[in-house]
Amino acid sequence: MDHAGNPMDHAGDPPPVVALTLGDPAGIGPEIVARTLADPGLPHIARCVAVGDAAALRRGARACGLEMKVRSIDTAGIGTRPEPGVVDILDTAAVTDAEIADTMPWGRVGAPAGAAALAAIRLAVRAAEAGAVDAIATAPINKESIWAAGAGQLGHTELLGELTGAAHPDTMFVVGGLKIFFTTRHASLRTALDLLTPERVDAAITAAHQALRVFGDEPDPVLAVAAVNPHGGEGGAFGDEEIEVLAPAVARARDRGLAVVGPIPADSVFHQGLRGRWAGVLSHFHDQGHIAAKTFDFDGTVSVTVGLPILRTSVDHGTAFDIAGTGVAEYASMREAVRTAARFAPAVPRLRATWPRTVDPAG
Repeated sequence: MDHAGNPMDHAGDPPPVVALTLGDPAGIGPEIVARTLADPGLPHIARCVAVGDAAALRRGARACGLEMKVRSIDTAGIGTRPEPGVVDILDTAAVTDAEIADTMPWGRVGAPAGAAALAAIRLAVRAAEAGAVDAIATAPINKESIWAAGAGQLGHTELLGELTGAAHPDTMFVVGGLKIFFTTRHASLRTALDLLTPERVDAAITAAHQALRVFGDEPDPVLAVAAVNPHGGEGGAFGDEEIEVLAPAVARARDRGLAVVGPIPADSVFHQGLRGRWAGVLSHFHDQGHIAAKTFDFDGTVSVTVGLPILRTSVDHGTAFDIAGTGVAEYASMREAVRTAARFAPAVPRLRATWPRTVDPAG
């Protein structure tokens, strides 16, 4: 990689293989995957293959007005590049072209679409664990649809954790060279503040610093811990979480030798990180990190799941049922997820060693 963290172009070295799951076939996933596969700038960065139902990919391509032939392959076929105008898919064969309009109508929640999305994720995980692909980049799924199909997990992250036997999968945002972590995620703001304890923040610091070492090239990356109150609490005048929770957690981590600073007021810590002062920032609730990243670069914000023995990147948007099938969905976020997967592909041996399978998915 170059100093900016971009993949280097080494003549003769094969690019990493990235599997793109289609997400929910009734959402914009097939469209953004089709557009990404047709992007002429990606082949020298990654060998891209789709994973999901071939009929859904063909329908997505038609919605975008793309002249694209879809070739169904197995993992052995990944080594054979298709001809121009042809894209490859690890085909789950959930539905035929004649059935898809009735079975998985655009923009509708439904168990068949949820089951197809789940099948694609499972197939992609198997391919990644077997080493047939270097990474997976996932299009969005619809939680109601996967629940209707029988999934018991909250979403992608939890499902991937179960499939790979990972004990504690979590989320890292990558945007503009900065990595953003979360102490809490899917909780109300009131609940998130109640969840902040020195022990929980200390554990989040440890996990974030570990991820910085796995996914970064810096020998001693610095993690900044965000404050939660205005002006960092102003010595307790605007709140005492910084005094009672965050500062003790930072001190504990520093005593263990970790390069950690903070708490730093949230209205400046992300700006400082984006300017290169910190390798990562630990935010404490969902919107604290999301707003900072997406305001800076909505399409360029990529979600990376940490704690897995496989490399997974993802778009950070939903299925957009309101525009599904219209061909107008932007694919920049999916393209960036592929680029980020290619960027981090050399880290796969480190992440496998750091987060090996620890739980038997069979029970």
